[in-house]
Amino acid sequence: MVISLKAQAKTCFEVKDGVLFTPPFTSSALPGITRDAIIKLAKELGIEVREQVLSRESLYLADEVFMSGTAAEITPVRSVDGIQVGEGRCGPVTKRIQQAFFGLFTGETEDKWGWLDQVNQ
Repeated sequence: MVISLKAQAKTCFEVKDGVLFTPPFTSSALPGITRDAIIKLAKELGIEVREQVLSRESLYLADEVFMSGTAAEITPVRSVDGIQVGEGRCGPVTKRIQQAFFGLFTGETEDKWGWLDQVNQ
């Protein structure tokens, strides 16, 4: 995904030196279940999470950036404003979070939070 900072209806996450950053609700972040799930999963994976305002410059210098949302789920960002992020592909922290997130649906990740309801076939 290539973004300008005008991305709407999604929450932005930045990874720098293994730490996951996301804006607090008081800035541009949208409260939502996907954002909440990502934060909880990241902490469960031992990834430090910090809420702080993300500047354009911090996104340019990030190791990884991804967007989240109900439709976007977890979408890695290759560049911001035409500037390549990290290696220009999905980074290792984003990949770990994606695997845990999608693992909830396949049963590979334990649902410790009661997010899913089993449907008998």
